[in-house]
Amino acid sequence: MDYWAVIDNIYNVTLSLSFFILMILMIHIGRKGFKANNKYGGISTTVCGVCFLIFGYYNSIVRFFPYPYNGFMVWWIWINLLIGFTFFAIVRRVVKKMKLENEKVELNGGKKHTLQTYIEKLTKEDPYLEDIPFKKELIRKSFHLTGFLLVLAYFGFFTLLYPVTLIISDSVIVLINNFPLGYEFLWGPIDLYPFVFGDFQSVIYLTMMALIGSLMFAIISDLIRIIWGPEYSLFNYLTHSMLRKKEINATGPQIYIITGFIFSYMLYMAGIIPISVFFAGILIACLSDAAAALIGKKYGKHKVKVRSGDTKSVEGFLAGVIVAYIIGFILVGPVYAIIGAIIFFLTDYFPVYTADNILNPIFIPIGMQILILLLGFPVGWF
Repeated sequence: MDYWAVIDNIYNVTLSLSFFILMILMIHIGRKGFKANNKYGGISTTVCGVCFLIFGYYNSIVRFFPYPYNGFMVWWIWINLLIGFTFFAIVRRVVKKMKLENEKVELNGGKKHTLQTYIEKLTKEDPYLEDIPFKKELIRKSFHLTGFLLVLAYFGFFTLLYPVTLIISDSVIVLINNFPLGYEFLWGPIDLYPFVFGDFQSVIYLTMMALIGSLMFAIISDLIRIIWGPEYSLFNYLTHSMLRKKEINATGPQIYIITGFIFSYMLYMAGIIPISVFFAGILIACLSDAAAALIGKKYGKHKVKVRSGDTKSVEGFLAGVIVAYIIGFILVGPVYAIIGAIIFFLTDYFPVYTADNILNPIFIPIGMQILILLLGFPVGWF
C-alpha cells in the first residue's frame, strides 16, 4: 500500500475512534445524569452517544471527508484539546492562588482580573439556574442564528457571495500552489488533493467539516465542564455561564443541536433526503425554537404545563408553529411545511425527557421525507 494511502487510513481511523470515544463518554455521562435525577439530561446525552456511534460507523464505511480533510479534522481535534486543557490549567492555577490568598487576590492595583471575577462568580454562586432571565435567554437563543451560517456555507448569499466553503476550498488550492513543498511534506503529492477550482463537491464536504469542527470545539469544552466544573470550561467562559439545572451531569443544548444537524446532513450526504429538506429541518429547529422560547417568556400569558413538567405558554407555541410553517413554506412548499410545523409542535409539547434541540433537526427532515415519498408532490417551488 502507498505511504500516503496508509496516512489517509490512519487519519480516518483516528476520526472514527474519536466518535467512538465520545460515544463512550456520552453514555457514561448519561448514566451520571440518571443517578443525579436529571433524566432529561441523561437521556438527551445518551441519545447523542448513540448518534456518535452511528457517526463513527458511517465514517468507517463511507467517510465524512476525503484526504487530506480527514487529516485537517484530526489536527483540529488536537488543537481544541490543547486549547481546552490550556484554559483548564490557567483556571486551575488562578483557583489555587485565590485559595492561598483567601480569595482576596487583587491584581493591577486593586482591580480584579476578568478571569478571577468569572471564577468567583461560579464558585460562590450556583451556576446552574432553574429559570433563566429573559436577557440571558435572548443571548442563549442568539446562538440558534448559527443556522444562517450553514446557509452561507452551502449557498452563499445569492449572487453577492459564493458559498463560503467554496471560497475556502479555492483559497486552499491557491495556498497549495504557492507553497507546494510545504504541502507535499505534510500531506503528500498535490495531485492527491481531491478538489479543483469551483468544485461543488468541496461545498458538500466542507459544510460537514464545519459542522463536525463546531461539535469538536463545543464538546471538548463541555466535557471539561461536566468532569471538572463549569469554571474550567472555555465555552462557558465565552458564553458568560448561562447554565440550567438540566445541564448538571449532562451536555448542553449546543451539543444536542449540532449533533442533530450532523445526523440530518449525513442523511443528505447519503442521498436519503434532499438539501432543501435538510435546511428546512435545521432552520425550523433553530428559529422556531428561539421564537417559541422568547415570545413565550416575554409575552406568554396563557401558561401550559407540558409533559416534561416545564411550564410554557400558548403564545410561545403559536409563535414557534407559525415560524416553522413559514420556513417550511419557503423551502419545501406549502404541503410539506405542514408536517414540519406539526413535528415541531409534537417535539416541543410531548417529549418528557429528551431535548427538542436534538429531536427537531432529526425528526423534521425525516418526517418531511416520509411525506414526500408518500405523496410524491414536488418539493419547493421549482
